[in-house]
Amino acid sequence: MDVFEAMERRRSVRKYADRPVEETTVERLLEAARQAPSWANTQCWRFVVVRDAATKQQIAEATPEGNPARKALTQAPVLICACAQTGVSGFYKGRAATSLGDWFLFDLGLAVSQLTLAAHALGLGTVHVGLTDCDRVGRILGLPPDVKFVEVLPVGYPDGEPKPTPRKPLAEIVRREKWQ
Repeated sequence: MDVFEAMERRRSVRKYADRPVEETTVERLLEAARQAPSWANTQCWRFVVVRDAATKQQIAEATPEGNPARKALTQAPVLICACAQTGVSGFYKGRAATSLGDWFLFDLGLAVSQLTLAAHALGLGTVHVGLTDCDRVGRILGLPPDVKFVEVLPVGYPDGEPKPTPRKPLAEIVRREKWQ
């Protein structure tokens, strides 16, 4: 599958088959994330792989009951917790280099995007779960103070095929040369 096909066909998956994901496959996903570009090659992303049922349950309990992906957190065989070291991406000589401050969300987003595309190309499903108590999940994972939990990705083989969601037309999201 080429990258354009993966981008067009990838869907958020919230139901997973009862089928394990091999560790070598998880390593391929993490390698895809590791190859992402980052600010000055700082590579601020950090990942915690969770397979333990009790830990998955704790993460699910830190997620609001109304979140449609909550059940996926205990159903998927693997959770990849996307975290970032703060204070390095977007910084020069210890100071934020732009008015936007810390770039860790941007860099982590690039890495996670590559991971989700790789998962789809390997026949796996994922969904971005960011609506959760990030501080609580950080404590569950035992993160140090300079590493922030951002989101969790359940990873597994899809149980069914999710329907595509509509995308805005380019004319609505693109401007040429200037805004007006």
